Amino acid sequence: MFFVASIRRHPAFREGLRDMAPVALGIGAWGLMTGVAMVKSGMSVLESVAMTLLVYAGSSQLAAIPLVVAGAPLWVVLATGFCVNLRFVVFSLHLRPYLMHMPRWRRMTHGYLTADMSYALFTGRFPEPASTADQRAHQEAYLTGGYFVTWLSWMGLSLVGVGLGNLVPQTWGLGFAGVLSLVGILCSMATSRLRVLAALIAGATAVAAYALPLKLNIVVAIGVAVLLCFWIEKGFVPNPAAEDDR
Repeated sequence: MFFVASIRRHPAFREGLRDMAPVALGIGAWGLMTGVAMVKSGMSVLESVAMTLLVYAGSSQLAAIPLVVAGAPLWVVLATGFCVNLRFVVFSLHLRPYLMHMPRWRRMTHGYLTADMSYALFTGRFPEPASTADQRAHQEAYLTGGYFVTWLSWMGLSLVGVGLGNLVPQTWGLGFAGVLSLVGILCSMATSRLRVLAALIAGATAVAAYALPLKLNIVVAIGVAVLLCFWIEKGFVPNPAAEDDR
């Protein structure tokens, strides 16, 4: 769909690309973690690649992986995936007025490729369906540009995760995949110097307090980062809103 020339050339397509770009790293990190998780769970590389390309649903994939590995009946796997992704039924009902003027194949393509973030971005940008042909083309191009970013970042890093899965030592477990995901999400949220500083303070504190029992070093790290950055913001940042825009 996003290779249709009329959509790709529309200015709203680039607008959707630009608006979705800030969250691409977090989406890609989640895809990377899912790719590693599939391989480390015992699925073959071929099975992992096929699931990545065909399913395109991170939470559903993670819910189905242990069932597939355990040899659960197909109906159980499908029912689990359906329940996990019930929110897309709501998304589809909401998007129906935006898309009903299109041929069925086009609606199905948009439905398959629209994910959580692209849906949220699109409906936030366009609270009401278009009433003219030009407005409809604008909305479709924007939706397509947004989900192009999510699809590309998810697929690309999911396949990287599948490729790297066999290189991750078995002793690291799936927790390592979770760490990769959280690091990526953290990087996507570090949009100002104050937030970067907060992450550095928390990381340094967590390492320094690693010997504390019950993983209390994490709690201490959060507390120290919050207090120090609150003090810095109040004392040295005259306009926090401007700082967030940098």
